[in-house]
This record gives sequence, structure tokens and C-alpha cells, in this order.
Amino acid sequence: MIALHPDLRRNLFRELLRIRSVEERIQALYPEQEMRCPTHFSIGQEAIAVGVCAHLEHGDYATSAHRSHAHYLAKGGNLRAMLAELYGKQTGCARGKGGSMHLVDESVGFLGCVPIVGSAIPIGVGAAFGARLQGREPITAIFFGDAAVESGVCLEALNFAAVQKLPIAFVCENNLYSVMTPLADRQPSGRAIADLARGIGLTAAQADGQEVEVVYEVAGELLARARAGDGPVFLEFATYRSLEHCGPLLDTQHPFRPEGEYERWAERCPVRLARERLAREGVLDGAGIASLAAEIEAEIDAAVAFAKRSPFPPREALLAGVYAN
Repeated sequence: MIALHPDLRRNLFRELLRIRSVEERIQALYPEQEMRCPTHFSIGQEAIAVGVCAHLEHGDYATSAHRSHAHYLAKGGNLRAMLAELYGKQTGCARGKGGSMHLVDESVGFLGCVPIVGSAIPIGVGAAFGARLQGREPITAIFFGDAAVESGVCLEALNFAAVQKLPIAFVCENNLYSVMTPLADRQPSGRAIADLARGIGLTAAQADGQEVEVVYEVAGELLARARAGDGPVFLEFATYRSLEHCGPLLDTQHPFRPEGEYERWAERCPVRLARERLAREGVLDGAGIASLAAEIEAEIDAAVAFAKRSPFPPREALLAGVYAN
């Protein structure tokens, strides 16, 4: 691994801790039944969003799928608007109409997330192609899960991006499951997902998605190639979903996870790995971590209070933005 500046390492950890803390707060508040939208948590997968988005500039784009909180926050999305959206409030980033699976913040280039598996991929490719037609070449990072590559539109989008040499980073978070169906029951054994991209002509890499500094290094190398005009790149990161597919609960009581698998991946929690590494190497001590945690908790407290006191959309807003005039 390359030697990263201590300030960068601390910033990467802060983003990890912030995203984890936001989701744990949502997890704690969800049973109050005031958030009425389906919610997919990124707990256990945060390092990928943080490590990739650390290389994105303000004018770069990102799209995501249903498990999108980490991507939205790592790209700079407004926390207050995100929480207000989960509460269905008018101040939400989608004006209270979309919920967790329709987060958007165009002010920082987060073009949105969509719940249909695989559909974020052609949207991101279209955004990259549209920017080129306008004479711009922002990097577009497209985040999706392992099940998305089983959709036909994924392969079509990868092929189009390769032919056009678009500056895109396809980021596959391989968490081994589609709802409760393991990867081995959906895709052939012995073939890496990244091999699909290589076969189409993309530069591709596979890496550990639990070590944020590993993600940062691998993503930096490939995104630099895309930014230099070498065409799209594909990153497959191995990771693990800690909670149930949709909702704030554990699902370890179900037999679809092999015995001991959850516990092995829990040992490789990205926040824990980063915290232990920084402490071991003298980059961040206990007092520093406590100070970061307190700062983050205060930000979350303010965002939750903002969301709860915000008004619901007025009745006359029901059809606004649904149909073109």
C-alpha cells in the first residue's frame, strides 16, 4: 500500500464513522414508525463509498441503487435534506416524495438513486454521455450490487461506455447476496464479476472492500485512468451486508447465511479495521476518536431535529413533478 498523509487517513476515518453513525441513528429511530419508507442500510459496506468518493471532484457525478445512504453522504449530499426525506418532509432532498431509495443532491453531483436493480447503471452512462455532448468530461461513479450485473441493461451499458470511451467508474459492491439468495446460486462458479467487464474491454480490478485505505488506493489508480481519457473502468469490491436486505434488523436467524459467516465478516467491520489501524500506528488516539464521535453526533442531533420539525408537503404538491406540464 502507498503511504497516505495522516490528515487524509483521519479524514477517511471520519467519513466512515460519520456514515456509520448516521445509519445507526436511523436504525434506532426507525421503530418509532415516523419514517414510513422502506430503508436499506449500508452498515458494513461504508469503506467503498468513502474510498471511491474521496477521489471525486465537486463537479463529478455519482448514481446509486436502493442501498444508497453511504454514497449520498460520501459524495457530499446534505444530511438534513436526507433525513427530512426519510421522514417524508417537504424539506427533504426529493421534497418528501421519494424516501430512502430516491435520494438526490444535484448541487454536489449526486444525480440520484433508484430502487430497480441495475437501473442506476444506464442512468449514469447516459449522464456521462450527455455531459460529453455538452463538451464536459466529469467522472461518473456508478454504484451497484452484485445482482445488478445479472440484468441485461448492465451489459448493454458497459458495452456502450466502452465503445464511447466514457469517463466512468463502475463500482460493484459484491456483498454476496441478492436479498437472501447467495451469489453461488445466481452466477457461475469460478468467474469473477470483474471478468465480465474485462471481456467487454474495460480495465477492471478486484479488491478488499473492507479496508478503506485499500479502496482509496485501488480506486485512485483506476479513476486516474478514466480521468486521463483511457475510457471506463470497473471496480469490484468484496464486502458484506450486516443487516437484513431491507430494514434495520439482523437476519442471522435465517438459514441462508452459512454458520460462522456473519461472525467472520463482523471481525472485518470497516470502521473497526480503520480505527484499530490508526490507533496502532499512532495516527489517531482514543481522545481524537471521541472528539470526532461527539462532533458527528451533534451534527446528527441537529439534522434529526430539523427533519422532525419540518412540515409535510402540502396537499396541492401531490401531483407536482409527477407529470410534465
